[in-house]
Amino acid sequence: MIVELGHFALILALAVAIIQSTVPLIGAQRRNAAWMAVGDPAAVVQFLLVGFSFAALTYAFVTSDFSLSLVVSNSHTLKPLIYKISGVWGNHEGSLLLWVLILALFGACAVWFGGNLPPQLKARVLAVQGMIGVAFLLFMLLTSNPFLRLEVPPLDGQDLNPLLQDPGLAFHPPFLYLGYVGLSMSFSFAVAALIEGRVDAAWGRWVRPWTLAAWVFLTIGIALGSWWAYYELGWGGFWFWDPVENASFMPWLIAAALLHSAIVVEKRESLKAWTILLAILAFGFSLVGTFIVRSGVITSVHAFANDPDRGVFILLILGVFMGGALTLFAARAGAMEAKGIFGVVSRESALVTNNILLAVSAFVVFFGTIWPLVAEMLFDRKLSVGEPFFNAAFSPFVVALAVILPLGAMMPWKRGDALRGMRPLWPVLVLALSMGALAWAMQTGRSALGPVGVLLGVWVLGGALSDFWTRTGRGALAGRMARLRRLPRADWGKMVAHGGLGVTIFAVSAMLAWKVEDIRVVQPGGSYPLGPYEVTLVEVREVQGPNYISTMAEMRVTREGEEVALLFPEKRIYPVAGMPTTEAAIDYGFLRDVYLVIGDPQENGGWAVRSYIEPFANWLWGGCILMALGGLLSLTDRRYRVAAGARRVPDGVPAE
Repeated sequence: MIVELGHFALILALAVAIIQSTVPLIGAQRRNAAWMAVGDPAAVVQFLLVGFSFAALTYAFVTSDFSLSLVVSNSHTLKPLIYKISGVWGNHEGSLLLWVLILALFGACAVWFGGNLPPQLKARVLAVQGMIGVAFLLFMLLTSNPFLRLEVPPLDGQDLNPLLQDPGLAFHPPFLYLGYVGLSMSFSFAVAALIEGRVDAAWGRWVRPWTLAAWVFLTIGIALGSWWAYYELGWGGFWFWDPVENASFMPWLIAAALLHSAIVVEKRESLKAWTILLAILAFGFSLVGTFIVRSGVITSVHAFANDPDRGVFILLILGVFMGGALTLFAARAGAMEAKGIFGVVSRESALVTNNILLAVSAFVVFFGTIWPLVAEMLFDRKLSVGEPFFNAAFSPFVVALAVILPLGAMMPWKRGDALRGMRPLWPVLVLALSMGALAWAMQTGRSALGPVGVLLGVWVLGGALSDFWTRTGRGALAGRMARLRRLPRADWGKMVAHGGLGVTIFAVSAMLAWKVEDIRVVQPGGSYPLGPYEVTLVEVREVQGPNYISTMAEMRVTREGEEVALLFPEKRIYPVAGMPTTEAAIDYGFLRDVYLVIGDPQENGGWAVRSYIEPFANWLWGGCILMALGGLLSLTDRRYRVAAGARRVPDGVPAE
């Protein structure tokens, strides 16, 4: 009965979404306050209905209701409770329901936290959100109904994909969807502004917190996915440039560009058309990601579905929303005249350069991701675009972005002086060059990637700290420290996020440049060197897990005769699903990880073993945490929470 109520709630949610997408829009056009007010309760009711439907599906998974086709395909009675719950979104239909739930949640948040929005703009924003809801509810009910019953329920289920039975991947999709779907709010604000024919400083202030929230969630989701790939897949890497990884990275890059572009709209009322276009493209890339994951056009451990018919439906949604928004954008181009003028050397120019680098890098990733599909369709050639292409094509944009970031952040609005802006950065530059030279001197027979990463990382991190310190003005240290505590949280957030980017750049470079790798066959009781360590394969035994059988190795890591760690890498077999997984054993450290993987047995009685020393691996996750924390700090700034109308900043006054 609960399952049927959940299905019925989805149908009611579709009806409410249709009302939400039409009545407030007509009311805004006619300036009818009563009709515009319909959007508020409609958005909240839609969220409650979809929330009830999601709860009903979760109940079916937790209670192992095998009369439901989706539960049979993605659950099992022996599965731990956390994976029964994560099984709700570990498949196409359930993840789509989560997608719609988060979409409805953002619409409700626009009601709860949008009290300062002009009634007409708010009504149009909610109407556009309702239209997106209509499209995806129709998609789900017509092609991907999660509540289909079976005539003859089996005694047990087929289990969840073993790769998804992991805490990291249990939380990875919800955070990604919060980011993906959060960008729908930026899209709705952009379309509402185009319908209204008005983009001003206040609009820039209103759109920033929604974009920032989506960017923070995307950052957390991407970091969780990268961490999962690092310790779960057993290949010793954190990023493979997999098409589905790229599908989340592209909107992250565009959202970062949108955040910085909206600053210019808010402070200087420039880049209006560009900012609107970025808001449209950010959500467009989210829909592209949805298509890649669910259409079956690519093969990936991340993919949820392989039904081309569903892919066509998503392409239709993408075409309608992107085509309609871009057509409206072209029609309203004349209404987005820029008011602020600025010199070549200014903060505006730095932000424009930032936007160009981020946007072009996103399109480079997009080109590399879809080119194999295009080549196969048009030229009947099977191509593989992998890590070498992306590293060579993407890295120059990261380097350029890192070089200009500290100086650009310290430039004044409208017109600046590069030499004057460099004054507080000269010590940082000297330190960065010194650290890069030291890294070059210490390494032998390696590429320049490591030293360049050290230089850029110190430059970006030191620049963020220097910019933050200059905001305290001049005078005695005690006075500056007191002013430091009174700085807006947005300034703290900017410093932490930019510093996190510097840490991430350094960590990625260090892991790629200084990684130690060893692949060999080892007999039980045998030892081998791994950098400064000695690794011994003590024994290999079988272990029975709750719903899997594990081949577990015991491996001792020593240094100069002293035990450093005792690690237990595994290969698991899930009998119900019939799939193996690799569980790497990692000795986490501040400066390095020792990473061990047990492979297949060999004819001579030995075992294939892969071993790595991953330098500064934890710094990578720390950098991602800092970036997300910086965004959260900015969100707690009262100016963004209340989304008050933006005031023009007088020339020469630093503001961010």
